[in-house]
Amino acid sequence: MSKELIKEKLNKFGSSKEPFLFVLSYDLSKFYIQKLSLLPSSIKFEFDSNEIKNTKQETILEKFPIEFKEYKNKFDLLQEEIKSGNTYLCNLTAKTKIKTSVTLDKIYDLVQSKFKLRFQNENDNFVCFSPERFIEIKENKIFTYPMKGTIDASIPNAKEIILKNKKEMAEHTMVVDLLRNDLGIIANNVRVDKFRYVDIINAGDKKLLQVSSQISANLQNDWNEKIGYILTSLLPAGSITGTPKKKTVEILENLEDYNRDFYTGIFGVFDGKKLDSSVMIRFIDEDENGNRFYKSGGGITCDSDVLNEYQELLDKIYLPF
Repeated sequence: MSKELIKEKLNKFGSSKEPFLFVLSYDLSKFYIQKLSLLPSSIKFEFDSNEIKNTKQETILEKFPIEFKEYKNKFDLLQEEIKSGNTYLCNLTAKTKIKTSVTLDKIYDLVQSKFKLRFQNENDNFVCFSPERFIEIKENKIFTYPMKGTIDASIPNAKEIILKNKKEMAEHTMVVDLLRNDLGIIANNVRVDKFRYVDIINAGDKKLLQVSSQISANLQNDWNEKIGYILTSLLPAGSITGTPKKKTVEILENLEDYNRDFYTGIFGVFDGKKLDSSVMIRFIDEDENGNRFYKSGGGITCDSDVLNEYQELLDKIYLPF
C-alpha cells in the first residue's frame, strides 16, 4: 500500500512542477515528501557541494561492531546461497553501535560529502553523508552511477590494484548489468557512458578510492508526471542489494538481523526541471534513548575473502572531517 501511495504522491508533486524533497526508506515502508517551501528547519540537505571546509579537529569515534565470528557465520551462509545459484552478488550490511561527542547536527555541519541530509521528526533522527548518486534526470535523460569497489588510497599503486582485481571487476560488472536492466524498464536507448572510473573519497583520517560507472538512457518528455513510477520501479537500488535483485533481497531479509529502515534508501530533490538523488549510505541514526548506530556493509561474491569484507565494513564507519 505504501508503494502505491508513494508513487501517487511523487507523480502529483512532479506534475505540479513545484520543487520538493523526497526521502524514501529501503523497503518503501516509510517516506517523507514535502515542498521545499514548506520544509521545517529540522530537515536540511546539500547536493554536489563544492565547498571546502576547514574542519580539521580531533574526533574520537568509538566502534562496537558485530563480532567477527557472527559476521563469518552470515558470510558462510551467504556463500552457500551463492553456490546454490540463488545470488551472485549480495550487499551484506550490519548495524554498529558508536560513541562520539559530536552531535548529529554538528556532524552534518562539519562533514564534507557530495550528498548530505539531516533528518529529524517525531519518529526518525539521522544524518547521512553519502558519496553515491542514485539517479539524475536532466533534459529528458536519466543517468545512474553505480559504485562498487573500495580501496585505501594510501596503498602503493592502489588505483591499479583495484582496477585489476578480478573479484572487484566481477562485482562491479554485475551491478552495472543490473542497473542497465533496471533503466531498461523505464527508459530507452540504455548505454554505459563510462565504465569503472575512480573517485577519491574523504574518509576521515584517510582517503579511499571508489570505483564507479556512468549509465544513461532516454526518457519521454512528460517524465516529470511519472517520477513515482520511475523511482519505485528502480528501488531498492541495485548497488546496495545485489543480483538477481528480488531473490537477493529475500536472502538479505533472512541474514541481516536488523531493519535497514531509511539506511540504503534514497533521498532527492526535484527542482521543477531536473531531479537529483542519492543512495543513503554513510548513515548514522539515533534512537529515543540517545544511542547511535552507524550502518555499513559491502558486496559479497564467490571470490570474497571474509577477513577483507569484515575490514571493509569497519573501514566504512568514519566521520569525514
